[in-house]
Amino acid sequence: MGNRFEFTVVSGNAEWAESLIHEAIAEVQRIEQLFTTFNEASQVNAINKNAGSQPVKVDREVIELIQRSLKISEITQGAFDITYGGIDKSLWNFDTTMTSLPDPQTAKAAVRLINYKNVLIDEKASTVFLKYKGMRIGFGGIGKGYAADRAKKLLQSKGVESGIVNAAGDLTTWGNRPDGQPWTIGIADPNQVRKALSTLQISNMAVATSGNYEKFAIIDGRKYSHTIDPTTGLPVSGIKSVTIICPSAELADAMATPVMVMGIRVGLDLINQLNMVGCIIIDDQDRMYCSDNIKISKP
Repeated sequence: MGNRFEFTVVSGNAEWAESLIHEAIAEVQRIEQLFTTFNEASQVNAINKNAGSQPVKVDREVIELIQRSLKISEITQGAFDITYGGIDKSLWNFDTTMTSLPDPQTAKAAVRLINYKNVLIDEKASTVFLKYKGMRIGFGGIGKGYAADRAKKLLQSKGVESGIVNAAGDLTTWGNRPDGQPWTIGIADPNQVRKALSTLQISNMAVATSGNYEKFAIIDGRKYSHTIDPTTGLPVSGIKSVTIICPSAELADAMATPVMVMGIRVGLDLINQLNMVGCIIIDDQDRMYCSDNIKISKP
């Protein structure tokens, strides 16, 4: 998945724990092969290749993740959209050579194929059809979280009572530390990524962060995230990071980016309506905003 996964298993038997970690790694690798767009033989690539042409029969697992993705698109009013894959990346390379934004008309044209409503599912036939030629789906905004959840479920089914699956900073926890205390999770400081800005005590919860501090462009003195607003085709600005806390790593992963797109007020309003979902936002002036159910502490 182009990301580093780390597995923590609490056990008095190191050999047993290590064998289960290898099983969890294999599960993540299986999911990667199923959902990747970097393997010509993957089911997702088959869907993309046949866009505008014909439906493609896929595994039930693929159908179900697409269905959940479309539901997230609905509740975020399209700020999360797996059909982002058709975007022309030549317009947004987000490196030192990017010195200007594309004009609004060009940007809008580049995202014309992004519309989750044009993903058609036939449950009975187990097929997926992208309505227009050139459409592409991708799971970069939800795949890590889904894989982390699946690895956690596998480890729990094998008898692991406590642990962490960390998918490049998007992580899910269960049980407690060996000392019986909840896991302590650091919220990264967008200005010093290796330093914790604040901490959370969690158990049986997942955390995911989307930020502008790893991939961005500075244009006319303003910092733009690599996150693109699907409605305008332009990168978002104003927010340094969004951290989502909820029981599911899949949902946490999927919600972090759309909150960046929606902005502080609208994003927090949405999160406050969702059961057992919390949010921490840090804006460009390093001001922190929290959903109603979040209590944080300084490290």
